Amino acid sequence: MSESKEEKTSKSIKPLVFISHDTRDAELAEAFSNLLKSVSAGVLKSFRTSDKKGTQGIEYGVEWYPEIIKHIQEASDVVCLLTRNSIDRPWILFEAGMAKGKLGTSILGVALGVQLKNASTGPFAQFQNCGDDVNSLTKLVFQLVNRIPNSEPDEETIKFQVSKFKEKVDTILTAKKDKISETNEESEKDNSSAKLFEEIKVMFQDLPARIDNKISRGSNERKQRFHPMMIDEICHTSKDPTVGIMIGLSLFRDSSMPWIYEMGFELLKILKSKKSSTEKQNTFHNFEEMIQMTTQNPIVREFSINSEDEYMMFKEIPRILCKNIHRAFFN
Repeated sequence: MSESKEEKTSKSIKPLVFISHDTRDAELAEAFSNLLKSVSAGVLKSFRTSDKKGTQGIEYGVEWYPEIIKHIQEASDVVCLLTRNSIDRPWILFEAGMAKGKLGTSILGVALGVQLKNASTGPFAQFQNCGDDVNSLTKLVFQLVNRIPNSEPDEETIKFQVSKFKEKVDTILTAKKDKISETNEESEKDNSSAKLFEEIKVMFQDLPARIDNKISRGSNERKQRFHPMMIDEICHTSKDPTVGIMIGLSLFRDSSMPWIYEMGFELLKILKSKKSSTEKQNTFHNFEEMIQMTTQNPIVREFSINSEDEYMMFKEIPRILCKNIHRAFFN
């Protein structure tokens, strides 16, 4: 049977698998990377940010954001390891959104230690994700190995390696579960004050229902205090415009888009340093690109916006931040 045009195209590229995962799942990412290496005799390359042993991670001293974007751009596939740690986590969604929205790269969700239906939520509900049974994983790995030009992957060989990977995953997840159980036991012995606090919370859990609409009025007043134009006004009236910029960035620290906060403060640190103007401009350009990607990507937007206020924060504040950063450092 002849290959389709898409299959020929996929085989004509240099395959690279970007393994997107939560940092707490570094062992799982390493095991999956080793699986790809085993079934392809080292031909199928992969990248994972948590790699500290080999050459698949980010080197020390390298700016992490451009490095991540570069490898996503080079990747033929982005495999997202969906576990109890990573489901609905902002970073794994951002990496998947970057690949799908900007590059059209194949996104492959793999549920490990969780039911497939629980992993296929939010933006991942639109993808055909993979369960952690041997047959499903074999099909997925076969698909990835088949990216290699002139490859003729053997399904039985892949299935054997996948079975070993499955055993490794079960061992890792069991160890994590045991560790959590031990931690919980220690907490139960030593944390009596926390128990008391929980009891107090139960006593007062119905308190909001007994408070009148003053809370609603107060909530509206608080929202008004964080209107985007207030951030713009602070930037223009303050002697130091970075004050307003930092206030605006702080709003994203505990949001569903924490990368805006993290990259923004890193950008300010570089702009205030003695680095060259070229390096400062490049860093600012990367920040602008990230903002554009975040505010325009449908996957990130679907995950992040739940109300009109969040929409305002999602669309307006990043634009105001970029404008004032440019005015403060490049005008």
